[in-house]
Amino acid sequence: MADHNDLGNEGEEIAALHLLKTGYDILIRNYMYQKGEVDIIARKKDVIVIVEVKTRSTPEFGDPQDFLKPGQIQRLVATANHFVENFVEDDVDVRFDIIGIIKNKAGTKLEHIEDAFYHF
Repeated sequence: MADHNDLGNEGEEIAALHLLKTGYDILIRNYMYQKGEVDIIARKKDVIVIVEVKTRSTPEFGDPQDFLKPGQIQRLVATANHFVENFVEDDVDVRFDIIGIIKNKAGTKLEHIEDAFYHF
């Protein structure tokens, strides 16, 4: 497996642990629909939280969360919509978060951005 895949998997694990520590329930990880994938779908009270995890080894080229492109957002929204319509029975709000992680020899820095973007 490529090093960047290992880093991405590590970042998703760090993000999931962060969410659990801060009171979220993890519903599913790596949910796929058509060409889209959601890294983590979590719930906190009556809010479904769609989490995109961006992990980098250096902030040199910008913050990890800055690497989310409009096409990725469209696929993320479509995938999240499919999950909510098919697997969530009660009336909930949906929120899109980004967890940006920089992990290298110097340590790990995590930034959790709630309501990172709107889906309409």
